Amino acid sequence: MPHDHESSSPPRFWRSRLGLGWLVLAGVAGWLLWAEHRAHLLGALPYLLLLACPLMHVFMHRGHGHGHRHPGADDAKRSTPLDSERPS
Repeated sequence: MPHDHESSSPPRFWRSRLGLGWLVLAGVAGWLLWAEHRAHLLGALPYLLLLACPLMHVFMHRGHGHGHRHPGADDAKRSTPLDSERPS
């Protein structure tokens, strides 16, 4: 089934000549930066891995909420639909 597309609409930026030019320029610049600074980047890699551990702990666990807990705030989240169906 053919789709009717308006041929008068301009192409998206990354499909235009200017967008493709920027992509090529960014690729060449990235390659040159990698080729010239590879030793510096790879030398810092062990330190970046060590730095990632506490950052992941802080941002993924959100500090475990120590000291920010309000009594009764999570009670609604903890109740399940089966709690009301259990006999007393």
